[in-house]
Amino acid sequence: MTQKKCSLCPVSPHMPTRTIKFIADNIKELLFIYMQKIVIVFILFSTFVFQTSFAAEIDSVTPRKLKLENSLSIINAIFNQRMQEAVQKANAQQGDFEDIDEDEYFEDEYIEEGEKLFCDEEVLYTELRKAIYQSFTASWGLKGYDLDKQLRGLLSRQSYSLSLNDSIYRDIDYLEGFSLNLKELSDVVNINGFLIGLDKIGHFFAEGWQYFELTQNENNSIEQAIEWGKEQEAGKFGYSTTGIFSFADLVANFNGWRFWNKVLLKEDDPLKGVLANFFNRPYITCDIQIIASIKNKKIVKAWEYNSRFDLSDYVDGSWDEGNNCNSYQDPIIEEKVTLRIKNVDPDFSCPFSAEYCLESQEKYGYYAKYVLHPYCLIAAKE
Repeated sequence: MTQKKCSLCPVSPHMPTRTIKFIADNIKELLFIYMQKIVIVFILFSTFVFQTSFAAEIDSVTPRKLKLENSLSIINAIFNQRMQEAVQKANAQQGDFEDIDEDEYFEDEYIEEGEKLFCDEEVLYTELRKAIYQSFTASWGLKGYDLDKQLRGLLSRQSYSLSLNDSIYRDIDYLEGFSLNLKELSDVVNINGFLIGLDKIGHFFAEGWQYFELTQNENNSIEQAIEWGKEQEAGKFGYSTTGIFSFADLVANFNGWRFWNKVLLKEDDPLKGVLANFFNRPYITCDIQIIASIKNKKIVKAWEYNSRFDLSDYVDGSWDEGNNCNSYQDPIIEEKVTLRIKNVDPDFSCPFSAEYCLESQEKYGYYAKYVLHPYCLIAAKE
């Protein structure tokens, strides 16, 4: 006899009776195991999202009236030391120039190889990134976020730490900003009188390098690199993960490009005039080593760290989110944040200092429209 198909049965009509009985007797346990697997998958997925969402935010309103020690000299000392270490490690990877025949070395075909032998730019940039990020690799991982966390520890006495639940962002829920709720806020520090998040230094070095790579290796213009940065802020760095778009991040990114460009200074600084660019000097140069050249009876070159890094060459009032205002993914998030700001400081309005916005308009000139919030762009003298 042909058995009719049971359209409402939860199991196949051809399933053995013993199997059906087993399922019926253990249905609760099976469901529990199934739910456990769903939870595990969810946790793994959340962890992956957490690890791949780079965004860290700061509250630039709550601590605005605090007196914080200027962190500039400590930050400069940290990164000058790291850059010097990078130069030493890059030089340690020099080729074996002793094996090159003295007469052959000066022939045309050896010039290019000889330059790379002594001063390999790719090695230098790799060692710089590894040293700056304090990482075994130059590219793998969340470099900017990791650097942000390092600096929170190194500058714990100079910085101000605030929990999300005490900040102006406390009302943003998981659906509106899941990364904001998963990660703690970054700390803020005083750099030459500007209240700046340590996340901006991560942006400066890590995203600044991304800008530099786009212009150097992929032949993009600076404007195209900045547009890439804006896309990231509208995606994994901002709207998609925290609900917040930070124009101060864009300023830090752009200045990071200026830093990486100054390492060897192969292009003029777009924010400097003709005279200033003429006197501008790279951080690192490939110089003749006199003693080694005499000893080996041939020209020997090596990288030298000649110009010290100073973050004040890049920082200004537009790095401060209290001046270079944030934008929000939707009006609901903006209303929540605005209400909390009014509770913290009823007199606060962004930009906090119109003067800093005016200075930034002049400093960034043509690029101001790319990196300044509209409120900072239209700020006028008070």
